Amino acid sequence: MSELAAYELKGRIATITMDDGKVNAFSIPMLRAAHTAFDQAERDRAVVVLTGRENYFSAGFDLDVFGGTRDQVLEMLTLGATLAERVLSFPTPVVVACSGHAFPAGAFLLLSADMRIGVDGPYWIGLNEVKIGLTVPWFAIELARHRLHPAHFDRTVVNATMYSPRGAIAPGFLDRVVTADELRDASLDAAAELAELNPTAHAETKLRARRAVLDAVRSAIETELTDETLNIDQTRA
Repeated sequence: MSELAAYELKGRIATITMDDGKVNAFSIPMLRAAHTAFDQAERDRAVVVLTGRENYFSAGFDLDVFGGTRDQVLEMLTLGATLAERVLSFPTPVVVACSGHAFPAGAFLLLSADMRIGVDGPYWIGLNEVKIGLTVPWFAIELARHRLHPAHFDRTVVNATMYSPRGAIAPGFLDRVVTADELRDASLDAAAELAELNPTAHAETKLRARRAVLDAVRSAIETELTDETLNIDQTRA
């Protein structure tokens, strides 16, 4: 398994730790490694704890890739979008242990997971695309509409409001906030509790409950993230 997304299985719980040694930017190699780790978790039928490095769950998409070729931009965005869609529909429970900052692509995973536990500290969580000159992609809007509290939807998506970890609970990015020392145990405890669910009932109910948003996300990926429709000039802004 890649060091970019280390995989550790103990009993029924698989911990996937993303770590690029920097800010956990979602580069193409990082996203490929994360998909590979989820492949293994699916084969193991494991409950997943997805976490990052100290201070950074993810700094979002790798901005350097936006200066590359159209094919590279398209691959990175598609890998990120399908990773969020995969977490949203994963057959076993997924816990995100948000270890620090979670900028847009990382926040997409918070909007997709079954349980989200954040670490308290001077961190920022949210969707800041509009602030840096990007239009929020359709699939991300659908994720936000599904998971965020309606009172915070426009503030988050249209106004690019970013939240502290404790401030991210009310909008719907996080379920709990703990200290850095408590994060690992809290996320493993949450995973163990979710592992007690009937796996078939969990998987089938998840797909029923999320059918509308899954259909919308998949449609957005298919129609927006194509060579014909991708606005490279905008993504380089």
